[in-house]
Amino acid sequence: MSRLFRSPAVFRTVMNLWPPFWGTGISIAEMAPDYSRLVVRMKRRFYNANAFGTHFGGSLYAMCDPFYVLMLVPRLGPDYLVWDKAASIDFIKPGRGTVTAVFDWDAAEIEEIRARTAGGEKYEPQRVVEIRDERGELVARVRKTIYVRRRRPDPAPATLQMVPD
Repeated sequence: MSRLFRSPAVFRTVMNLWPPFWGTGISIAEMAPDYSRLVVRMKRRFYNANAFGTHFGGSLYAMCDPFYVLMLVPRLGPDYLVWDKAASIDFIKPGRGTVTAVFDWDAAEIEEIRARTAGGEKYEPQRVVEIRDERGELVARVRKTIYVRRRRPDPAPATLQMVPD
């Protein structure tokens, strides 16, 4: 497993310094030590606002893009392939000030994923995260479809067999 996931503190620091997030003012504000819950915030600044002075839609989506997958990887472990498969965003109202999104995976959801992929089948859980402003009003809703499959074991290495002359 990647070194990024070995420590939640390292994960949080790296993600907060990652240029696409740092450059748009996106940051992880809170994170559970077991990767079960994560809170992402973005303050509106001149460099992440659109022509109307509200949050740029691309930045609103970017603050939600990787987190369900990145939280799932350490929770499932190295025996699983996890990818984003599809996403959509519904813009509800203009975002002003600081906006927040809360991501979570509870233990029952993790067990369901393990059960549905136990035989190597793919499973595509769908998640919805809401982006809210400082008053708690809904700014946007992001829908994500995630691809999960248990990795297939590597085939056994070929062995040399002695053949009698």
